[in-house]
Amino acid sequence: MAIALRKAAEIEKLRRAGAVVGKTLEYLQAEVKPGMSLKEIDAMGEEFLRNLGAEPSFKGLYGFPAAVCTSVNEVVIHGVPTDYRVKEGDILGLDIGSRLEGYYGDAAITMAVGEISEADEELIACSKDALYTAIEEIREGMRFKELSAILEDFIISRGFVPLRDYCGHGIGTKPHDEPNIPNYLEGKAKQGPKIKRGMVFCIEPMVCHKSGNPVLLEDGWSVVSEDGLNASHYEHQVAIVDGRAEILTLP
Repeated sequence: MAIALRKAAEIEKLRRAGAVVGKTLEYLQAEVKPGMSLKEIDAMGEEFLRNLGAEPSFKGLYGFPAAVCTSVNEVVIHGVPTDYRVKEGDILGLDIGSRLEGYYGDAAITMAVGEISEADEELIACSKDALYTAIEEIREGMRFKELSAILEDFIISRGFVPLRDYCGHGIGTKPHDEPNIPNYLEGKAKQGPKIKRGMVFCIEPMVCHKSGNPVLLEDGWSVVSEDGLNASHYEHQVAIVDGRAEILTLP
């Protein structure tokens, strides 16, 4: 399947959809406090996003029941909001999607709830720094597999491992599109499609401690590592403009 090349007007629409996500994540990061339930956090995020004129694109997507993925501690991605109340020392992944004027936005952060351990600070920093390092290194003409190699090398250099079987993705008039972008290299870096002007995609390093092998929990959504240890996830949506990657999901 061909990877879409977006015109400037489309990228602006994607930027508006992305900004809604960025603002909602910024709002939640400032407002989440110990004692709040995951369902309350989800409701806060949905209300804020809708007040910005967008729809929560995750709600009902593939049957997901909420607007915000709320992934606590060992849950890497796709955590379902429950009555669990976050407490001091937890780490909380927030992943949000938007739909605005027929175009989609998607981004994620992992945040500290109050004071957290130094080990968790290093874990969160790995996923965040891997994301921004990869974005800085993207150039038009490089291959997506080279991008995957950059992500994997960075994560391993910090003493962690990437989650397997889940990946970044294209985005546009669908929430998930070609290409898939793993956080690890499969095959050779100099193979596969090249990054071209006008492409829009999400990069999302998912970082585990010892094992990248995923385990799906009984809720059918939440993904943890088989090592059972805390994990971290960061994501931005980018467009290739003037040869470089430009972040679309800034507040």
